Amino acid sequence: MLSYSSYMLTAVAALLVSCHALRKFPEVPRLAGIFGLPGRDGLRGQSPLPGLTGPSGNGGLPCVQGLRNSLDTELYNILVNLGKRLSRLEGVLALNGEITEVGEKIFASNGKEADFASALESCEKAGGTLATPMNEEENNAILSIVKQYKRYAYLGIKGGDTSGQFRYIDGTPLNYTKWHKYEPNGKGTEKCVEMYNDGSWNDKKCNLYRLTICEF
Repeated sequence: MLSYSSYMLTAVAALLVSCHALRKFPEVPRLAGIFGLPGRDGLRGQSPLPGLTGPSGNGGLPCVQGLRNSLDTELYNILVNLGKRLSRLEGVLALNGEITEVGEKIFASNGKEADFASALESCEKAGGTLATPMNEEENNAILSIVKQYKRYAYLGIKGGDTSGQFRYIDGTPLNYTKWHKYEPNGKGTEKCVEMYNDGSWNDKKCNLYRLTICEF
């Protein structure tokens, strides 16, 4: 059975029929992914639950320009109220240590361990990706989850064809690093990166089981 907060998120996903809604509430797809509901892709004309279908029967109302003013205003007011409740929910989750928010990113873990490919897949299915620190603040946020579970975690970084060269998952060069002393030292045989419990990084094989931490 879905929790009250999950029903709220489902309602938001179903009501996002106005084009300005996603711009007004960018946190909706992030939080939806954390709760296992459809993430960013799932909000594009798809219904999160059976029965929430649009007039065309395609699983959801499309983003439509020129809705009647009264309908648009009513939906807008509903979204404003839901947005406020989501903000409070986000605060509660952060207070309980279930999520960590830094800037525009939210980091969260299901507490499970997996190899790199499986961890990445589970994050992407939830609408996010593997946690990828771009600066010291984000690295510390991920570290707080590593310390909470007392387990090393894979990061969203992969080794390239050149030995010792690492890039983000999308192929762009790293703009921030936190390598442990004398790391990386795998000489091209260790293509993945794990975070130690002091926040430093180590190159590691990709088939080991490490804590899954996602970012949204």
